[in-house]
Amino acid sequence: MQKTIFITGASTGLGKATAKLFHSKGWQVIATMRNPEKETELNLLENIVLLKLDVTNADQIIETIQNVTADYSVDVVLNNAGYGLIGALESLTDEQIFRQIETNLLGVIRVSKAFTPHFRDKKNGLFLNITSTFGFMGFPTCSVYSATKFAVDGFSESLASELVQFGVQVKVIAPGGMQTDFAVRSMEVGQHEAYAKLTAEVSKGYSAEQLANYTKVEDVAQIVYEAATDGKKQLRYIAGNDANALYKERISTGAEAQVENIKAMFTF
Repeated sequence: MQKTIFITGASTGLGKATAKLFHSKGWQVIATMRNPEKETELNLLENIVLLKLDVTNADQIIETIQNVTADYSVDVVLNNAGYGLIGALESLTDEQIFRQIETNLLGVIRVSKAFTPHFRDKKNGLFLNITSTFGFMGFPTCSVYSATKFAVDGFSESLASELVQFGVQVKVIAPGGMQTDFAVRSMEVGQHEAYAKLTAEVSKGYSAEQLANYTKVEDVAQIVYEAATDGKKQLRYIAGNDANALYKERISTGAEAQVENIKAMFTF
């Protein structure tokens, strides 16, 4: 029987790569994005349905998911939509902070809540929530971004134990750096003169030279597919060489030691 995956933020990057991969594996793909009328690739593929969805619009989330579950038996929900808000805390406005939380955290919570009755009724289903390397470790200029990704991780772990009684799983995919245009397309940067040196130093990690060393987005999509199909009870999937190295460091040396190492890197 053909399976169905629902994806948020499918217009670019990991969302699009995942949509294409699941399509190639014979899945029915429901790919959502803010502006589906601008899509020029996924709309050409059979068994991919494009829908308009802005995860900051609570009413639209409810309406869209009610319509989808009326027509499809969804097996997997990929909460992928999100963006990076980078900058020292003092450089960020309340509006920027709220928008980051509403997109990266509340979007995941609202989509998950709207799909939960569907999964509970069918006594099966899987939520795959995209976090980040900065969802298990902090880094300068990423305080609010990390706050949302740490929160999604905690939300996912709690929801997993809440829904297990209904045969529903929750898993987290935590990518490191990816070879996408995320740094240009999906990143908002705050500036403050007191943190100019720090911001410049951290920004080196988003240079073209550094991006070339990161994991290909197609490889991360493969890990998403693995998480969706491996049948394991595993909660977290760390995706990418840099992410795995940092995660192993955190496990082996402990969080406190890793924090001190990072602080030492940025003590000017």
